[in-house]
Amino acid sequence: MPDARAKKTLKKLGELAQGVVKTVLKGVDPSLEIPSRSLSNVSFDEKKSIIELGDQKQQRQLFNVGHARKFMQTFLIASACKDLIEAEKTTSIRDLYYITKHTMGDSKQNTFEEQDESDPIIEDLEVTIDTLREELNLFASNKGSMVGPITIVDAGDTIDLRHLGSGGWSVPSIVEDHTIQFRKHEAKFVLLVEKDAVWRRLNEDKFWVKNKCILLHGQGMAPRGVRRLIYRFNRELKLPVYVLVDNDPWGFYIYSVVKQGSINLAYESVRMAVPEARFIGLSSLDAEEYQLPANVTIKLDDQDERRAKQMLAYPWFNKRTWQREIRTMLRNGVKLELEALSAKGISFISEEYLPRKLRDKQWLA
Repeated sequence: MPDARAKKTLKKLGELAQGVVKTVLKGVDPSLEIPSRSLSNVSFDEKKSIIELGDQKQQRQLFNVGHARKFMQTFLIASACKDLIEAEKTTSIRDLYYITKHTMGDSKQNTFEEQDESDPIIEDLEVTIDTLREELNLFASNKGSMVGPITIVDAGDTIDLRHLGSGGWSVPSIVEDHTIQFRKHEAKFVLLVEKDAVWRRLNEDKFWVKNKCILLHGQGMAPRGVRRLIYRFNRELKLPVYVLVDNDPWGFYIYSVVKQGSINLAYESVRMAVPEARFIGLSSLDAEEYQLPANVTIKLDDQDERRAKQMLAYPWFNKRTWQREIRTMLRNGVKLELEALSAKGISFISEEYLPRKLRDKQWLA
């Protein structure tokens, strides 16, 4: 029997279909109003400190040659998700593509040709009925690991993240409270690490034990499941969030997405972004501060420089501290990977760098 959350989602899907049926019964061309996910409809809300989707909408009409295919695809996806929720089953976005792909009648036309045609329709559906993909019972591949002083319940199984060895708990893409619940914990903060190799160093050195933190990584850009989990830790457990990334434009971008959301998923920022997230490194000032040897730096390439200059103009990087950070990188003409800290000793990052950063509050917000 679907729970209250599932019933709410089913109601939204039903109302979407009923709206079209009522239109048809009136003899009017059925259409959908879908919030526009274009760059022109995205803005930064300085008060909330998140990237948000605007009010612009686009119409998708059945009796419009340019719209008909996507109109049909939208309801095909919606119907498949309804079946999943009613059956209390989940599936991958890849599997959904195959579930909904078929040849139409006696024609040679397929409902979908490639997955890159069905994925945007899922996003259209999310934003149209204001529902997370995960609430439609759709998941992506697990990406990221976690250890820490906390016990969780995952799909009914109690898991103590204090005793998971070198690999940690594999973070699923669906981490909503109907699947993942938090139990006893002693955590004082959450540390998101960009790289698996650095996460493994911190795990092996038991940084999370000594500092009582939840240690996460997202294998580069944190996927939706990891970001949603961080959001829940921050909102439900009131835990501060620190982000540890490479000192390059990509690392800065990873931090910014955790902090205020992304342009591509602006419609989900309100349920994923953590405006209080703190950037704990690697900073452009750390090479001098921690006396790192010059031979561990990497020269910025043209793409790095262009990206850094673009970031200077972003409203979420307009603070004096961030302007200084990015301009210092450009002036020095180099970037640093987190592994560069190993030049000071293999456990320098866990035994000296991070403890000092935390103690002296050397972070950016």
